[in-house]
Amino acid sequence: MKKTITKRLNKSLLASAIAVLLSSGMAMAKSDNMHQLYQDNCASCHGSDHGGYLAPALNADTLKGRSPTALRTIVMAGSFDTLMPPFYGKLSDDEIRGVIKHLQETPKQPNPAWTIDDMKKSLKVYVKDESSLPAKPTFQIDDKFENLIGVAARGKYGRGEGSKAIFINSATHQKVGEVSTGTAAHIIDFNPANPRWAYVKTDTAEIFKVDLYSMQATRSIKTGWNGPGMGVSRDGKYIMAGSFVPHNAVILDADTLEPLKTFELEGIDPDGKHVSSDSGMIIGTPYADIFAIALENAGQVWIVDYKKEGFPVTKIEKVGRHLHDAFLTHGGKKLMVASYDDSIVAAIDLEERKLIKQLPAGCVPHVGGGSAVKVDGRTLGFGTNFGDCDKMVVSVWDLDKMEVVKQIPVSGGTESPAAHANAPYVAVDIISKDRRARTVQLIDKKTLEVVKTLDVGGHAYFPEYSADGKFLYISAGYNGDEVVVYDSNTLQKVASVPMESPAGIFSRGRVKYMTRGLSPDEMEQGK
Repeated sequence: MKKTITKRLNKSLLASAIAVLLSSGMAMAKSDNMHQLYQDNCASCHGSDHGGYLAPALNADTLKGRSPTALRTIVMAGSFDTLMPPFYGKLSDDEIRGVIKHLQETPKQPNPAWTIDDMKKSLKVYVKDESSLPAKPTFQIDDKFENLIGVAARGKYGRGEGSKAIFINSATHQKVGEVSTGTAAHIIDFNPANPRWAYVKTDTAEIFKVDLYSMQATRSIKTGWNGPGMGVSRDGKYIMAGSFVPHNAVILDADTLEPLKTFELEGIDPDGKHVSSDSGMIIGTPYADIFAIALENAGQVWIVDYKKEGFPVTKIEKVGRHLHDAFLTHGGKKLMVASYDDSIVAAIDLEERKLIKQLPAGCVPHVGGGSAVKVDGRTLGFGTNFGDCDKMVVSVWDLDKMEVVKQIPVSGGTESPAAHANAPYVAVDIISKDRRARTVQLIDKKTLEVVKTLDVGGHAYFPEYSADGKFLYISAGYNGDEVVVYDSNTLQKVASVPMESPAGIFSRGRVKYMTRGLSPDEMEQGK
C-alpha cells in the first residue's frame, strides 16, 4: 500500500515538475517572441535597449502605472502627427497585448555591444565587380550632379518596402532612382570627390554605399544598433559613423566599407562626471583632413586626424550639455554645435581646436543640416528650437562677430532651417502637435521678420533648397506621403513627388557649400 502511494506521489511530483518546466519554457518562448516582436516593429524608433531613440523609452520604469488598455489603444490607433503609425491590422490583438505586457515588465537593457568584428561580419557585397557598373548615369542629370536631391523615405512602419533612399532631379522634379534600405533611411551624404557615390545611413545604423549612376547599392555594413551620425572625408576616402547604441564610433574605408578603427565614446562631462556617451553629429570639412564628432552626453567635441597614423584625437571639453547636430561656416573652419540642455549653440574654431563662444539659442536648439547665408556683408546663421517654450523663436547670429542679432518669434517649435544665397527667405518647419505642424514659415532674410506661412499638408518638415536656390523642397510626412516643391520666389507650389513617409531632404549641391561650409562663390571657384 505504501509503495503504491509513493509511486502515485512520485508520478504526481514528476507531472507537476514537467508542467512547471513546460510552463516556464512556454513563458520564456513567449518572452523571446515578444522581445523579437519589439525589435522588429518598435526598436528602430524606441531603441533596441528600450532606452529611447527617435521616440520615447519604453520599459518598466517609463511605463510604470500606465494603463495597459490605454497603451493598447495607442499601439492600435497610432499617435497623430508623430512617426507612430497604427499597428491595427499589422499585429494581432494577442501580439499587441503581449508586447505591452513585455514592455511593462522589461527594464532598460544594458548597452549591447557591437564590435569591430561584428561590423566585419555584417559587411555585405551586392556588386562584386564595380568596374562592371555603367560609366555614366543611366538618367538625365547635370554633369556634376549638383541638381540631385536625396530624400530619406522612412516607410509607414519605419521598415519594409516603403523604406528607401529616393533621388530626384531638382531641375525637372522627377524621381530618377530609389534604393531600398530595409529600415528607415535617416542620413544621405555624398562623396565630395566623386559624384557617382552616395552613402545612406538607416535608423538601425546600417550604411549603404550607393552607385548613383545605376541607382543601386553596391555594399552595406551595420555599424551599431542605432544612431544617425555619419560624415564623409573631403577626399572621399573615409567615412566616420557613430552610434547611440553602443557608445562608439568607427572609421570606414569609403570604397570597401571595411572598418579601420573604433572609438569608445566616453569622457568627463561639464559637471565633472565621467560618462559613456551617445554619438551626436559627425562631419567632414573641406578645410582639413579631419572629422569632427560631438559626444552628446560628455559635452565634448573630438577632432580626428584621419590622415595620421592611428587616427589621433584632439578633445575639446566643456562645449555644452547634451550636444547634438551642427553645421560648418567660413570655409569649414568654424563649427556651430547645438547644445540641448544649455539652450546654446557653441562655436568651435577647427583651426585652433578650441571653443570660441557659447551663443544663446532658445530652448532645445536644433540646427539641422545648417543654415548660414551672406546678407548685406554679414554671415548670418539661423537656428531652430524644438523645445516646448513659452516663447518660440528662431535665433539669428552674426557668425563673423559671433553674437546674437535677433530672436524671431515663430508660431511653434521648429526643427530644421533652410537658407540659400539665391533665395529671399529662410524656411523653418513648425513641428508643434496640431494643425501648425502642417506649416512652414518663411523669414525674410533682410528684414528678419516672418512674412508668410505655407500650409504644406501632412506633417511639414525638413525644408531644403535646390542647389541653385530656385526651388524649395519640403517633406509632407506622416500622413502626407509626398515631397512638395515650391518656387523660392513666388512660393507657388510647382510639383509634388509621392513617397511613403518622407523625412530628411539632402541636396547634393547645397550640401557641398552649406553643410561643408562653402559659399556659392567658393563653390564656383572650386569647379
